[in-house]
Amino acid sequence: MILAAVLALSACAVKPTGTGSFRPSDAPIWSSAGLQPGQLAGVWQQVAAFQSGAADCPAGQIDIQPAAGGLSLDGNLCLNGVVQRISGLAKPIGPGRLGIKGQEDWWVLWVDSGYRTMAIGTPSGRFGFVLDRGPIPADRLEAAREIFDFNSYAVGALRAF
Repeated sequence: MILAAVLALSACAVKPTGTGSFRPSDAPIWSSAGLQPGQLAGVWQQVAAFQSGAADCPAGQIDIQPAAGGLSLDGNLCLNGVVQRISGLAKPIGPGRLGIKGQEDWWVLWVDSGYRTMAIGTPSGRFGFVLDRGPIPADRLEAAREIFDFNSYAVGALRAF
């Protein structure tokens, strides 16, 4: 019985990938094929992010607005325990995928049907985060966690703010 408990707890632990990321880069990853970029307009609060070890930074916020050729991004986000300024044009590069100059491509892994919550990750797994238009209810945060798990992220490193 003790062995079963230890095994269950170890399954929740952060699984090191050996690449400085939160998921194996060779694992399959999916983006939201039905994403409608125009529905993303507005101010989004960062409500969770992957952070390793003792890394810790505050929640960020980003304003997304329609722009010629894509979406204008302006704000600060906590990416892998470091606050990063995000400013510029996000160009659609595939279904649910955004190319951002100076950043890894963002893959929108999931957005709820009301466009209130979205989970964003990268194929490399170097960062992942959850954005919401306000305080996030527990069920949508759990849904985002399950999406990251489905995409091979080490969900033990996902920390809510």
